[in-house]
Amino acid sequence: MKFVVNAFYDDHVLTVTTATAKEAFAKSIEWHLVERFTNVAISDGIKTYTIAEFASAMALTDIRNTVGAASEVKPKAK
Repeated sequence: MKFVVNAFYDDHVLTVTTATAKEAFAKSIEWHLVERFTNVAISDGIKTYTIAEFASAMALTDIRNTVGAASEVKPKAK
């Protein structure tokens, strides 16, 4: 899945496409904190997230995947 990161700098829109959620999150943090760009947003093609919303969505997905994997583990036979 591709992710698009958008930001504003002096009335110009900057856009980059990344291959993973981690890359999109890293780029958005870089642009927001290091470059001081404003209105940084991440889109997954369906919904557009702020940095905080995207971090929360990533965490919830990670938790869901962890719980799902743990529930699929079969106990060892004695």
